[in-house]
Amino acid sequence: QSVFLEMNEDQNRLYQYFLQEVRKVVKSAFSDHNMGKAKIIALTAILRLRQICLSPRLVDPSITYLSPKLNFLSRQLETLQAEGYSGLIFSQFTSFLDLIEPTLIDDKISYLRMDGKTSQKKRKDLVDSFQNSTNPLFFLMSLKTGGIGLNLTKANYVFHMDPWWNPSVENQATDRSHRIGQANRVFVTKILMKDSIEEKIIEI
Repeated sequence: QSVFLEMNEDQNRLYQYFLQEVRKVVKSAFSDHNMGKAKIIALTAILRLRQICLSPRLVDPSITYLSPKLNFLSRQLETLQAEGYSGLIFSQFTSFLDLIEPTLIDDKISYLRMDGKTSQKKRKDLVDSFQNSTNPLFFLMSLKTGGIGLNLTKANYVFHMDPWWNPSVENQATDRSHRIGQANRVFVTKILMKDSIEEKIIEI
């Protein structure tokens, strides 16, 4: 399922400001550069909008409030942990995983983390710890790192925190849980912001 959340007032104000800046940058890029370079400039500019959808703190570290996505995820995980379930949480931004971690610690939610900096040996140890855990456990992973070659059938809940341009990449990540050996139904939730670049990505 796709869950669409609304931005809070401060987040929306920041988003609208950057939206105007992005429009200027993109317009200038396509008028002043060749198509290849213009596309790179445009995607880099759009990145800011995508980060604000996750958490305004990714563009302004002085912001202290939790974003709607973090609030939603926190409530979901608290409920699932209390009911004995485990899950996978994917984001392509390791900087957003950095924001999720202290929230899980504050909420006393048990978790592991894997991203591009995790060594191959440590990855195997983490997977073994996750699969063999007798208690509810959640696995934070960067989309590309956790998207291929892992067997994580202990999880039957999957959360995608941000949409990727190619849905097959998300499907590969989901398949870490939804694969041979999974005896339970897998519930996949994509968390998206209303009236944002994320809706455009889904349309594409």
